[in-house]
Parts: sequence; structure tokens; C-alpha cells
Amino acid sequence: MRAACDRQPRRQVLLVALAAAFAAWGFLATFAAHAQVEDRIAITTGSVGGVYQPLGDGMASLLSRYLPGLRVTAEVTQGSVENLKLIGAGKAQVGFSMVDAAWQAAQGIDPFKSRKLDARTLMVLYPNRMQIVTLEGTGIRSLSDLKGRRIATGAPGSGVEVMALRVLEAMGIDPGRDIQQERLGIRRAVAAMRERTIDAFFWVGGIPTAAIAELAATPGLRIRLIDHAEAIDAMNLKHGPLYVKGMIAQRAYPGMDRPVANIDVWNILVTTEKLSDQRAYDIVRTLIERKADLVALHKEAQNIDLRYQGIGSPIPYHPGARRYFEERGVRF
Repeated sequence: MRAACDRQPRRQVLLVALAAAFAAWGFLATFAAHAQVEDRIAITTGSVGGVYQPLGDGMASLLSRYLPGLRVTAEVTQGSVENLKLIGAGKAQVGFSMVDAAWQAAQGIDPFKSRKLDARTLMVLYPNRMQIVTLEGTGIRSLSDLKGRRIATGAPGSGVEVMALRVLEAMGIDPGRDIQQERLGIRRAVAAMRERTIDAFFWVGGIPTAAIAELAATPGLRIRLIDHAEAIDAMNLKHGPLYVKGMIAQRAYPGMDRPVANIDVWNILVTTEKLSDQRAYDIVRTLIERKADLVALHKEAQNIDLRYQGIGSPIPYHPGARRYFEERGVRF
């Protein structure tokens, strides 16, 4: 009888111990699952054939490699507007954007009327250069020649479309009445140009943009880039000092025979304050210190520089990013 009684307490102790072990295991599993979610970051980039996409891929690879416990993926998108909306919806944590689209998101205007985004700048990247591309033989030599033509103004949900419509507006061209508007991304626009189903297309990106370089190298075709800097004053008067005059060099693409006066807008890496200060600090530090790896992917990364951080974005900096740049001597 005594032996049976002795076994009963021992059984109870064992059951309590097992219950505690299972509870601890469950807690650790739950903690690990939460930690895994918190340590996964998506960077939204842009369409294949542009500059956002290869740079975003490179950033994701660098951050995953050099920040322990962090897994970063790069997502192909239609560009700035879609990127900002994905961040606002909590489906991404970091994204590429032109400053004009980010400004709209922060102000809650135009595409962001239904959801204002508390946007924060992680870092200024490089100047995006507007390019209006046509072919020799179309007769298009100036902005006024776009009237009555088939024009691709960028993909829906892209910063290209935002800026293209602003250029047309500044020149008194109504896209619904004065042109045959096609809403195409860069790859589809280049394909349509080769097939002669459009007469010109707008693009905003780094120099060179791979898809345009491929078009320029097509046997039997010769591209022409259209001057458009004349639209800048009207654009800045209405939308704020977001745009600056630029120049695309004569040899930027095969076949170009002269430089082109264009409009530039800076690109930034955007997030919100939901990203922790330390995570933001580490991301910026890694990308600045590993800049050479990004330059190897695309030469526009050469423009990622401390000297542009204090003047390149109208969107407030994330506190973690600001701390890093102030440590490096940047004055805001």
C-alpha cells in the first residue's frame, strides 16, 4: 500500500513537470514565430527593366547577409505609388519612391486621398531623370508634337504616371482629349515602340535605363529623347519645389547625337515609424558602408552620398536614420 502511495506523488510531480515543459515549449515556439515575423522585411522596388528593381535586389541581399537575424526580400511592383500604398497597408516595410509621390502620400492628396501615409525617409538615393522617348521618323521633336499621338504615360500606380501627367498639364495638353493615352510600364512601352503601336513614351529612372538601352541598340531603330525642361516652372508653381532641371548626356544611349534638357526628381527609400529606430539605423549604416556593392549592380548607386541627405527629401527622416547621418556629420 505504501509503495502505491509513494508512486502517486511521483506521478503527479512528473505530470506537473511535463505540463511545465510543454508550456515552456509552446511559449518559445510562439516567441520564435513572432521573432521570425518581426525579422522579415519586404522592400518594394519597381518594374523589371528599370533601376529600382536591380538596386532593390542588391539591397535585400546585402541586408540579409550583414544584419544577423534579418531576412529581406525585394518585391517587383509598378513603382512609387504602389510601393507607398503597400507600406501603408502593412504589406511592406520599406520601399523606393520618387519624392513627389512620397510628398503626395504624406499630404494625403491625389492617389492617397483615402489613406494618408505617415511617411519617413530612410535615405536619399539618386536623381530620377525624366525621359520622353520616341523614334526617328515619327516627326516628334518637341512636347507640342505629342498632341494627337499615341503616348504611353507609365503604368497605373507608378510615379512615372504622376510626373508624366504633370508635364502634360504644364504644357496645356489634356491626356483625355489631346493624346491617345496608353498606361504602360517600361517593358510593355518598349515592346509597343518596337511594334510601332505607340509614338512615344514617358519614363522616369536612372541613366542608363536597361530597357531603353536595349531599344536604342535594336537594329534598324534610332531613338530620340525629347527636351522637356520648359515644363518645370509651371510644375513647381503648382506642386511645390520638387523638380530640378537636369541634362542627359549626349552619349547616354546608343544613337543619341545631342544632350537633352530634362527634369530630375530625387528618389528616396521610404518607411514609417513602425520600423524600429535600431533597425532603421542598421539598414542605413549597412547600405552606406556597402555602397561599393550597390555601385557594382548599377552606376546610379554612385549618387548615394552623405552630401545629398540633408537637402534631398521633403519628407521627414526616420529617427533611426537621422541618428546615423548626424553621427556622420550631416546637418539637417
